Amino acid sequence: MSALFRLLSHCPLWLLHFCGAVLGWLAFAGSAVYRQRFLVNAARAGYRFADVRQAVAQAGCMVAELPRLWLGSPPVVRWDRPDLIAQAQAAGRGLVFLTPHLGCFEITAQAYAAQFGAAGANPVTVLYRPARQVWLRELLLTARQRPGLATAPTTLAGVKQLLKALRAGQAVGLLPDQTPPDGLGVWSPFFGQEAYTMTLAVRLAIQSNATVLLVWGERLSWGRGYVVHTRTLSDPLDKDLVRATAQVNAEMERLIRECPQQYLWGYARYKQPRKEMV
Repeated sequence: MSALFRLLSHCPLWLLHFCGAVLGWLAFAGSAVYRQRFLVNAARAGYRFADVRQAVAQAGCMVAELPRLWLGSPPVVRWDRPDLIAQAQAAGRGLVFLTPHLGCFEITAQAYAAQFGAAGANPVTVLYRPARQVWLRELLLTARQRPGLATAPTTLAGVKQLLKALRAGQAVGLLPDQTPPDGLGVWSPFFGQEAYTMTLAVRLAIQSNATVLLVWGERLSWGRGYVVHTRTLSDPLDKDLVRATAQVNAEMERLIRECPQQYLWGYARYKQPRKEMV
């Protein structure tokens, strides 16, 4: 499988996205469970299928582009608000990037590392869940370790690694709309329904007095690359953990509504939490 990934990494991005779009529709047509979850989640947010049908293909593109992003030559990336990052870095505090399952979330950390962290002064550490398959776990460790970019597993040691980076004035990245293990989150509204939501993101920001920025990577058509969008919080983060978590969910909703056609509506956002950390 690793050999296949390396072979696909040489393909042009437009071809990978085309194949991914086909796979996305095949998965949507072939899995009643996935299709129902997609439709229900979209409807919960107020969208008809016609409004978000492009998200079916985009989910496939997300998978198909991974060999290129992990092992291939860097794609074209543009930042729409690099000034927000410069301002945050000038403040001299740590920086927490929050990203939903929207667009290409893999590109955001890579783009930051390439533009702001490759020289070693402002690296970013991203939280990740180790893959169950040995071949994929080994591939990820190789692919995601690059200049200016480090990874931290979803373990106690990984959390300590994130906090250490923030206290050193560095950046960290998380996907706060991932369902955490039981005991590591709170039930909080997300598109009008209670969803078990991680508290790690807000705990890190509060404990380290870090700046919080919202970021997501828009996937451009025909393999033209990506645009990384950066936003500030609508209001300062509340010091209360539960209220701050609800704030983060509301901010994720705001980002998703910028481009609902690239959100993973089929993601099991409302599932019950696992009993242990993986």
